[in-house]
Amino acid sequence: MISDLSFYFLAIPVVILVGMSKGGFGGGFGTLAVPLLSLMIDPRLAAAVLLPILCSMDAFSLWSFRGTWDKLNLKILLPGALLGTVAGALTFEMTNADWVRLIVGVLSIYFVVHYLWGKHFLERLEQRKSNTIAGSFWGCIAGYVSYIAHAGGPPIAIYLLPQHLSKSVLAGTTILFFAIINFIKLIPYVWLGQISGASFFTSLALLPLAPLGVWLGVYLHHRVSDRIFYWISYGFLLLAGIKLTYEGALGLLG
Repeated sequence: MISDLSFYFLAIPVVILVGMSKGGFGGGFGTLAVPLLSLMIDPRLAAAVLLPILCSMDAFSLWSFRGTWDKLNLKILLPGALLGTVAGALTFEMTNADWVRLIVGVLSIYFVVHYLWGKHFLERLEQRKSNTIAGSFWGCIAGYVSYIAHAGGPPIAIYLLPQHLSKSVLAGTTILFFAIINFIKLIPYVWLGQISGASFFTSLALLPLAPLGVWLGVYLHHRVSDRIFYWISYGFLLLAGIKLTYEGALGLLG
């Protein structure tokens, strides 16, 4: 397992905050996990360490939001998401660490722009109904970026937010979608050797923090402002995205 103590000083609060996000704040902080851990370790290793932990969080979160998902949207989203996941698995080995840093960095900056402008805009669109073409497209994008960096939340939000679903249905649908995708991702992660002994035992060391984070998220759901939480989260995401984009581009340019 990873033995560098400075890694755990960063990983422990990141895992707790991701759990809090999944348990009560819509899961948006998950986009920050890989970029932050990539500041200390290879982003491919960061993704491998996080996947078993995310699966554990999904299981706890599903219990809290059981039965609140929209079945029609899931039927539309999941086939495209599976295709995107396969594409991510097939191309992941072709990318070196600098390419992954660049991709994650650019995605991180995009997610901040999406939060500051896109989410505000999408929530004010006229209500739309579920759409097979749009759902398949955004599901595919979500599956791909979820495989690369566990960051499929914004593409799903682009599709679901204009439907003006209730808060609980939106949360339940998102949680079940990513629970299915994350557990499926375990297969290629193990098959392709992305989950190694080092990553697995590091995941086990951090795993007890998963239910703690989810429980804190559920507890604080009605006690802490979503706005404050996300402003802080996306502020760190922007800084991490700028740093990773710079390092990835610098590495690729030699």
